[in-house]
Amino acid sequence: MRDRPSFPRRLLALGLALLVLAGLSGPLTTTRVEAQSGENSRYAAIVVDAGTGEVLFARHADSQRYPASVTKMMTLYLVFEALEKGTVHLDDVITVSPLAASQPPSKLGLAAGQTIRLDDAMRATTVRSANDMAMVLAEHIGGSQARFAALATLKAQELGMGQTRYVNPNGLPDSRQLTSARDLAILSRAIMRDYPQYYSYFGIHDWTYQGREYRNTNGLLLGGNGYDGIKTGFTNASGYNLAASAVRGGKRVITIVLGGRSSITRNAHVAALMDTGFEVETRRAAGERIEEAQTFFEQRGFGLGAPDGGAPVAYAALNGQPAPSEQGSAYVTATTPPVTAVANTRPPTTTPPGYGPNVVPYQTAVAQAAPRPQAQPPVTAPVQQAPVQRAAVAPPRGNLTASLNSGVATSAAGSLNRPGAAAANPPRPTAPASAAGRWAVQVGAFRDATVARDWLTEVNRRFRAQFASAERTVVDAAGWHRSRFVGMTQASAESACEALSARNVTCMVVRPGA
Repeated sequence: MRDRPSFPRRLLALGLALLVLAGLSGPLTTTRVEAQSGENSRYAAIVVDAGTGEVLFARHADSQRYPASVTKMMTLYLVFEALEKGTVHLDDVITVSPLAASQPPSKLGLAAGQTIRLDDAMRATTVRSANDMAMVLAEHIGGSQARFAALATLKAQELGMGQTRYVNPNGLPDSRQLTSARDLAILSRAIMRDYPQYYSYFGIHDWTYQGREYRNTNGLLLGGNGYDGIKTGFTNASGYNLAASAVRGGKRVITIVLGGRSSITRNAHVAALMDTGFEVETRRAAGERIEEAQTFFEQRGFGLGAPDGGAPVAYAALNGQPAPSEQGSAYVTATTPPVTAVANTRPPTTTPPGYGPNVVPYQTAVAQAAPRPQAQPPVTAPVQQAPVQRAAVAPPRGNLTASLNSGVATSAAGSLNRPGAAAANPPRPTAPASAAGRWAVQVGAFRDATVARDWLTEVNRRFRAQFASAERTVVDAAGWHRSRFVGMTQASAESACEALSARNVTCMVVRPGA
């Protein structure tokens, strides 16, 4: 399976490029940029409270999909099982077989006959998403690929993963190898519940082997915000898949998204779903009664109005491939107070599908600055944890599928939180906003400055001609970071926004001084 590294490497929970009126200082104009989506029959998603098993949100969660490298979650589960039984050990030295060496990328690239420690093969499988090392593990555990696939399928049935069948240990294309979003949520909880001492393998940020450093293919891990696992996946048939887990304020939420159009937009959608899941948890903890979390998500626009099959992200997707980080990009961070904002466009009659707390849709044509977002619960940053150390608290062993199948919580909440340090963005230099008389194009507003800069880079990559003479700027106000191209004429700003709108990328033309 070909796992493509997320762009850029420190990519946080990238929100979609959507407008927000909070903090704009002065009148503005916009082109009509109502969010749209094309059909994507590969899309599926589910959001689960990891402690209770309650399904907070589901869309096409039981439809069969190609797992791609998310397959390696089960491969590692069976390795963890063998480690606990004592039939294998972390310091086992394994010889690479011709079959393992012949696996296509992503791979570590060892030749047949070379050897590797079991621990290193596991790290290569989770960090590098190495197909050859997944095969090494499978042959070491099962004796052959076929026997390992049978063991994996039987284990899936034992766990209650009714839509899942395994044929290989790495997720390389095979029409017989299938899973579902719900099954992957069940597997994610099973890993945390049954083998919390090994779960940290899925949260390793980077790993050095034979003098070469490898970075995790899961970009959401690299920026904190509570993300600590678990696995990415990509093939042409599957699209961009991600099983993600995060801990905030002592609560763990698992989000599965399958069939994304790119790693950028997949990560954006996962982040929006995850933020909404944690908002449900936070509101409930504060005493608010939210009986049907699915309804709460739908009121935020998730899953509404989408064609059959859904869309991989919240309708502002750039359907290209991730690009390498641009080196030497200069950003200017500006501050501005929140004031009244005016727009000349008709607002959407409903919240566009997929918008969540991290992604705020454009609302009224004439609006006061939006209220300050509610404070988020404390964020726990992932830490490198020794594999032999037990995770803090795990759900009790037993039937994982009851609440996942019904959407009703049936087990006592058990925090899977692991010790970590609070995440914080380092202070950044500030500079004045764009000069008077110059126009700007705003392409998004985000709660994290890294996300805002990363989105600017991606939009600039896709629309270089439109922003050739513009400067990229992140404007900070009231806890939001606005991604803008500044230093433009009115005509060039409006033309650029029209071009973005034609590609379903939301934008806003901002008057001088705003």
